[in-house]
Amino acid sequence: MSSSISSTNAMAQRQQTNASRAQPPRRNAWFSASVADRLFAWLAKGAALVTLGLLLAIMGSLLVGAWPAIHEYGLGFFTRTEWDPVQDQYGGLVMIYGTLMTSLIALVIAVPVSFGIALFLTELSPSWLRRPLGTAIELLAAVPSIVYGMWGLMVFGPVLATYVQQPLQSLFDGVPYLGALVSGPPVGIGILSAGIILAIMIIPFIASVMRDVFEVTPALLKESAYGLGATTWEVVWKVVLPYTKAGVLGGIMLGLGRALGETMAVTFVIGNMNQLNSVSMFEAANSITSALANEFAEAGEGLHQASLIYLGLALFFITFVVLALAKLLRNRLQKNEGARA
Repeated sequence: MSSSISSTNAMAQRQQTNASRAQPPRRNAWFSASVADRLFAWLAKGAALVTLGLLLAIMGSLLVGAWPAIHEYGLGFFTRTEWDPVQDQYGGLVMIYGTLMTSLIALVIAVPVSFGIALFLTELSPSWLRRPLGTAIELLAAVPSIVYGMWGLMVFGPVLATYVQQPLQSLFDGVPYLGALVSGPPVGIGILSAGIILAIMIIPFIASVMRDVFEVTPALLKESAYGLGATTWEVVWKVVLPYTKAGVLGGIMLGLGRALGETMAVTFVIGNMNQLNSVSMFEAANSITSALANEFAEAGEGLHQASLIYLGLALFFITFVVLALAKLLRNRLQKNEGARA
């Protein structure tokens, strides 16, 4: 009798223990799920509003600082080539031209090279080489820009002048247009040198993004193309790129934004000369960021400082327009992502 009672009590205790384990833990009444959701929504909204407020504050401060130059020159500031602090006359065409040309040269060089790197890492590289090579390329992004600038000025510039510019000048001597394109003193600084240095700097960013978007392509699509007899190039061109073109464009725009805003490396190798008398790629020039880095600390209050801030506002507007257009194009491409080109 006593053994049956003890077994009944033990069974009841086990049932109570199992029931207590099955019950979910009690939530704190003052911090319910709805409160947590509302708090998270407020924090996310606050972060977005803070970012928008910072953007508007930067734009407003640039407009206020540049107002004397805006009032003096208006939009004609962007068509003037004169930059003379002594005569207090300023124009931004030389800097805008240098900024756009160096960024364009950097993209022309960096995009094909980055595409080749991403293609090799995802399709052709042996497995033992893929990780160390990818890490080495990504480490290029960690090198400070001033190091690239010093290397470009002291090492790359003389090599470019001796083994590229001088042979090209001898080859195209007297040839219309082409001779003017390679004219200039062989000192290794200028728009082309700055563009090549920028290309080296943005290759890790573009290559990393391209490699990542190539890797997310479903293996079934590539294997099906290979099964139908497609070559590696046909698989990449007709399968991988149509599927990932929005991501590839995003990587290119990331590199372009990096090139537009680069300061120290360009300052070392572009020459910092305010002239637009030649279309030569080897002539010294100037860019918006270089002009700001060289002159802003020494510019006194007045038209000189306002003109420099006006250049900063122009760079802000150029970057905003380029990225906005890239976003629109990316949205259009994203609608057809995965579809046949």
